[in-house]
Amino acid sequence: MTLTKRVIPCLDVANGRVVKGLHFKSIKDAGDPVSLAEKYSNEGADELVFLDITASEENREIIKSLVSKVAQVINIPFTVGGGVKTLQHARDILLSGADKVAINTGAVKNPKIITELMELFGRQCIVVAVDVKRNYNVSGQKNAFIDNGKKFWFEVFIYGGKKETGIDAIEWAKKMESLGAGEILLTSIDMDGTKDGYDIDLTKEIVNSVSIPVVASGGCGKPEDMIDVFKKTDVEAALAASIFHYETHSVNRVKKLIKENGIPVRI
Repeated sequence: MTLTKRVIPCLDVANGRVVKGLHFKSIKDAGDPVSLAEKYSNEGADELVFLDITASEENREIIKSLVSKVAQVINIPFTVGGGVKTLQHARDILLSGADKVAINTGAVKNPKIITELMELFGRQCIVVAVDVKRNYNVSGQKNAFIDNGKKFWFEVFIYGGKKETGIDAIEWAKKMESLGAGEILLTSIDMDGTKDGYDIDLTKEIVNSVSIPVVASGGCGKPEDMIDVFKKTDVEAALAASIFHYETHSVNRVKKLIKENGIPVRI
């Protein structure tokens, strides 16, 4: 049986509002999270991702009341992340109505939390968000690549893309899988908000290095970008924000176009 590909709208939330930026910067308002969540659920989104993008940086917990309001208006799986550092944080998010918890900075600071979360809630609940940027300073890197004659490697960033870690994204994804992650939410900071399409090379490398599902994120500007990432990589799901928030395309229209291109999706 062929597994259907998932189309996932993303709500990046700051100060209770959905926002959208470019390369994780120049943030603009994009609407109300509860009404957008309901709209996407009704339009046939397969899942929803809600990321409180300033929680880690501001060293605070996610706005639980907002999570529960969103959970009440949708009937699809719902991943929530932002500032998750403890088992209690994760438990609170799941009790507020989320189906999965996404963790990025918290996992880099304390990798064994992934195993603890997996043992407590089950692997299917644990999503590791990996924010990645190309680093052209290549010295002794195991996984180096060449693009337009320039060598680079894929580096993991934390605190909403503001701080580099020196960690190789491919090795990190493998480590997260081995510690108990059930899914990787992979975002290219280089492509984020550009609307120029996903980072195909990055997506392909991560998908080929792990056996858990990977969600591609960062750069989707049109339905063809989703078709492209599904055709050129074995990624299980594609996430997008701008094309849905600004009503350029509805979720069901995007899914119809994907299906017309021979890619299995749930309509």
